[in-house]
Amino acid sequence: MSAVRVAVCIPARVPHGRTAPPSRPTGAPQEKRVPAFGPHNGVVTDLRLALCQLASSGDPQANLDKGLAVCSRAAEKGADIAILPEMWHIGYAPCPDDEAGRARWQEMAIARHDPWVSAFRKAASDLNLAILTTFLERWPGSPRNTALLIDRHGQDVLCYAKVHTCDWGMEKALTPGESFEVARLDMEGGFVDLGVMICADREFPESARELMLGGAEVILVPNACPMAGERSYQLRSRAFENMTAIATVNYSAPDQDGHSSVFDGMVFEKNGQPNGQPRDQLIFEAGDGEDVYLATLSLDALREYRRRETMGDAYRKPSAYRRLMSDEQGVPVFDRSDSRRGSVITEG
Repeated sequence: MSAVRVAVCIPARVPHGRTAPPSRPTGAPQEKRVPAFGPHNGVVTDLRLALCQLASSGDPQANLDKGLAVCSRAAEKGADIAILPEMWHIGYAPCPDDEAGRARWQEMAIARHDPWVSAFRKAASDLNLAILTTFLERWPGSPRNTALLIDRHGQDVLCYAKVHTCDWGMEKALTPGESFEVARLDMEGGFVDLGVMICADREFPESARELMLGGAEVILVPNACPMAGERSYQLRSRAFENMTAIATVNYSAPDQDGHSSVFDGMVFEKNGQPNGQPRDQLIFEAGDGEDVYLATLSLDALREYRRRETMGDAYRKPSAYRRLMSDEQGVPVFDRSDSRRGSVITEG
């Protein structure tokens, strides 16, 4: 693993000038329809990511106040998007094993139109800043571990629920998400195509692969677990094999060990490996401390790299991957009684 890098420094500036945000519909907010993926206009050259690596009090109101404050700091630093850790709403507080404790924990879940969530919509609009906020979402049957991407106009563009819930632990009390979707995020002068994974989704290569096939250039990963070592290597692999940038935001110490990171997905130079070594795609890695870390991703370079290199989708052989499309347990040693393989609970 290479040494910790320093993010590209950008002078602090006031938030971008902005036009009036579109009017919001009444009732529960609606996600924008994602346009068909097509050619980029080439205007947006960089994406400035604010990795909000924080410690939690476990109290939703305190976490709301802290989350809004760090989003304001992210805007002051010149970020395009601020990313919070996994289930920031309750600080990834564990679900108790006893029935009464589990019921109290599930009662903490909030709806997507709850004031806690809407406060981030207002902040996004006021700051002209996209925000990825995370919360325990109320859902029929049991809650979901949810991340909501809000654009700089304060509008929802992508709501993702964690697919690979940790069913051997506290997340057996959650409803798994159904799919990996990609959204086009409006930026001043252009756009970027984004997808979201949450923590353990990283453990399954199919997660990032599905997002790449959906058109994602950048994958945002809210996280809540130790990240130094092998889990960081997983992110490196996911970025390399899909030619997709991956930005992960973890809790700081003492909650977790930090190490929020950005991999840009680019390993080879135009002329190959002139020094006999691959290019290091790790462009930023934090330590374990609490802070708002800024990292800048070159979208121009990533898009040019994807046009010329061989990973991703150009040379795949999907017809040979028949087992990947099967929901049957293939290897007996992996047959676990607590697995919710293929189970999906839909809304309503």
